[in-house]
Amino acid sequence: MKTVHSIQAIRDFVLAAKADGKKVAFVPTMGNLHAGHLSLVHKAQEQADIVIVSIYVNPLQFGASEDLESYPRTLAEDQAQLKNEKVDLLFAPSTEEIYPEGMDHHTAVAVESLSNMHCGKSRPGHFTGVATVVCKLFNIVQPDIAVFGIKDFQQLAVIRKMVDDLYIPIKIVGADIARDERGLALSSRNGYLTQDELTIAPKLYATLCKVKDAIQAGTPFDIILKDATANLARAGFKPDYIDICNQHSLLPASSKDKELVVLAAAYLGKARLIDNIVINLN
Repeated sequence: MKTVHSIQAIRDFVLAAKADGKKVAFVPTMGNLHAGHLSLVHKAQEQADIVIVSIYVNPLQFGASEDLESYPRTLAEDQAQLKNEKVDLLFAPSTEEIYPEGMDHHTAVAVESLSNMHCGKSRPGHFTGVATVVCKLFNIVQPDIAVFGIKDFQQLAVIRKMVDDLYIPIKIVGADIARDERGLALSSRNGYLTQDELTIAPKLYATLCKVKDAIQAGTPFDIILKDATANLARAGFKPDYIDICNQHSLLPASSKDKELVVLAAAYLGKARLIDNIVINLN
């Protein structure tokens, strides 16, 4: 596996691969890789001949009080994992490469209709940061396919809409949530959890499963959400939100909607955990 740091180097690599008739898949990450990230790599390998992974901790998607400085950076360990998975190229740019005129002098990409609800309420500007850097990375790498995890359901929806609205010729593939044996969705931020918190954390997904059962049983949504929020608080979480939404618009679901997603975020110690569960009532 080769590691490159410049835009020109990755463009030269992709140009040569496409000249050879290769299909290129791209997996953008912020590093500190775990089995969840590697499942995205495996999905990409199923879809294409060449797999490129990027590692870049994007300052634009962190708020003023968030964990940008403490976010784990483990490039050497990440390189070893990606090499073991036979990834073809790692792109690890600097902030100067991505934002050459500085963080205050760049074009922003905003997907307003999907960005100001759910996680966007708690993290204003977050999804504009995500959309901006992903758009930049897409234009740099120019892959045929890009793979993202469904765990970040709202992020995936934002990226899909951006690609559709801006006519970006890249197929977006969603990969299933990777979970540990207790049901906890794998995340780099799980590393912030203490041993005691790690025993509590799987109750977020357990709560979502109970919400799904209640929806399928026909319980009114307002009762379901009140009970779920109370259950999370009793378990030791500080709930941020839990919402029953239309899968496509992410707007609050009505009783007529058949394709639903339950989105949740909750604080546990230093970690803010997110998860979701998809429900099809057809």
